[in-house]
Amino acid sequence: MKAFILDRYKKKQPLRLGDVPEPTMGDGDVLVAIEATALNPLDLKIRDGDFKVLLKYRPPFVLGHDLAGTVLRVGRDVRRFKVGDAVYARPRDGRIGTFAERIAVDEADLALKPKTLSMAEAASIPLVGLTAWQAFVELAPLKQGDKVLIHAGSGGVGTIAIQLAKHLGATVATTTSAGNADLVRSLGADVVIDYKTQDFEKVLSGYDVVLNSLGSDTLRKSLDVLRPGGKLISISGPPDPTFAKAAGLNWGVVQVMRLLSLGIRRKAKTRGVDYVFLYMRASGAQLAEITAKIEAGILRPVLDRVVPFEATDRAMSEIESGRTKGKVVIAVKPEGAAT
Repeated sequence: MKAFILDRYKKKQPLRLGDVPEPTMGDGDVLVAIEATALNPLDLKIRDGDFKVLLKYRPPFVLGHDLAGTVLRVGRDVRRFKVGDAVYARPRDGRIGTFAERIAVDEADLALKPKTLSMAEAASIPLVGLTAWQAFVELAPLKQGDKVLIHAGSGGVGTIAIQLAKHLGATVATTTSAGNADLVRSLGADVVIDYKTQDFEKVLSGYDVVLNSLGSDTLRKSLDVLRPGGKLISISGPPDPTFAKAAGLNWGVVQVMRLLSLGIRRKAKTRGVDYVFLYMRASGAQLAEITAKIEAGILRPVLDRVVPFEATDRAMSEIESGRTKGKVVIAVKPEGAAT
């Protein structure tokens, strides 16, 4: 089958379109014909080698963390899906590879595709939807009246996180450019900070939660907007020892994570704030809950554009600018074409 292959870890390393073996099926697996996938900053970080200590992928391998498609075959232990089902997923770590025509996914990672979405729209949701869900439902459960700051509100995570936080009853502030202000307001943002002309840490105060997806300078400044007892959640790092231990990493790596996060953890403790690194995990059950929100009209995808499968590598280079609105989706198979 055709796939985009990463031959080595290197910054800006091109992905190669080539042939790879058909997926190997286990008893609990579902074979999916991928109709659409999506690009994420995580793909760039893995390509560049930033996570090679944490994620033991050995080049050459296929990148890609989002999929929407049709079930082709099910393992003998699979009970929740059947051939022909329209599904979507973020495959678990160690089993990624959605920049391809087909993939075998653990049944537990899959959910039925929202009926109200096209394949391209559905493919934009899993990674960012699960990230927002795990931040605001699990790690820092938002409730009516809470105040949350979501950085990069017009990005992939931000566009979904704003909608979810607003649905949960929070007052939502976000950072973005002036050109994206109308977009984030339409998603539910109450306070919009133009990061080019305003210092968010001087404008905001007394917030309960911050969701950070940007660099270390923004991470540090975010402490200043939180109330004592607030929570700073970062999806861009640095990883902390709690994450390293939960991921089953060895003692040496845990110590490295301890050192990398020491500065921000100390600053957070001084301010009476909790710092947490979030690396989202695959969950078909949570994705099913997100599906219900989508079908109820509570959450909607935001797509920057849809590009053909052949343009995957070029699109990877383009998203490095960080100026996309929502998600860039790859049409692996044209919508409506035979599987």
